[in-house]
Amino acid sequence: MLGPVLLAAARSDGIRRAVSAVPVTRSVVARFVAGEQLPDAVAVSAGLAARGLGVTLDHLGEDVTDKAQAERSRDACLALVEALGRAGLAGDAELSVKLSAFGQALPGGHDLAHRNVLPVVEAATAAGTTVTLDMEDHTTTDSTLAIHGDLRTRFPATGAVVQSYLFRTEEDCHALAAAGARVRLVKGAYREPAAVAYQDRRDVDRSYVRCLRILLAGEGYPMVGTHDPRLIAVTQALAARLGRARDAYEFQMLYGIREEEQRRLAADGHRMRVYVPYGTDWYGYFMRRLAERPANLAFFARSLATRT
Repeated sequence: MLGPVLLAAARSDGIRRAVSAVPVTRSVVARFVAGEQLPDAVAVSAGLAARGLGVTLDHLGEDVTDKAQAERSRDACLALVEALGRAGLAGDAELSVKLSAFGQALPGGHDLAHRNVLPVVEAATAAGTTVTLDMEDHTTTDSTLAIHGDLRTRFPATGAVVQSYLFRTEEDCHALAAAGARVRLVKGAYREPAAVAYQDRRDVDRSYVRCLRILLAGEGYPMVGTHDPRLIAVTQALAARLGRARDAYEFQMLYGIREEEQRRLAADGHRMRVYVPYGTDWYGYFMRRLAERPANLAFFARSLATRT
């Protein structure tokens, strides 16, 4: 029952201020967030790449309230692409972007987000890396997939994310599982109404497996975003049954979660990519991580109890 409460708290400015004011919070957040500045993200990425792990970097900045902020998000991503190129990491690290950070929720947001993300995708392609469009709440799904489809006409490696808790996602997977398509499958981390999303975790998991089967049987490149041992095992079994080579799909996990399993999968010959967020706007991301897994909340509570 705590999940919905924490997801609501992720949208609360008052709770944001209270949590941020606790001195220990930043040290605990460091488990899940690479740092607040670009050099922090590059350093973490270099360390992961040295251990044989891929990286997808997310510059945190969802709460955009005007066009100037959206442009600053665009410029931060352009700076990230440039920094990855200088560090020789473009072959190991890609970008994940939320279109809300590019102005999607503003008036005229669809076109604004498209205009702002386009130069980022262009720069990433020129640098030898790729961009994946993260998925947010269900009200943005059509806009995000439309922008993704348009970008793929010029930049076919542009990735998309789908969420198994939405009823529509199986149909979306059929549409996306085309040659060259890069699709990340996740369960979903937003509070969604029963009219559009499964509410029971077992139903979400069943949907995940159905979507996974569609993507693995398709012609694209599935990116399996999960920490669930059962779903990892299901992925391996399905991939073997469908004749998928280990370099024809990848696992993705969040920075700071199940790190031993990340290393194990990489050592076993699987492609393993770590989702690494960074930036000053870490609060919403952090609260969703607490909502997803009780173990994360317990970790935070223990840290508060022992360090304050």
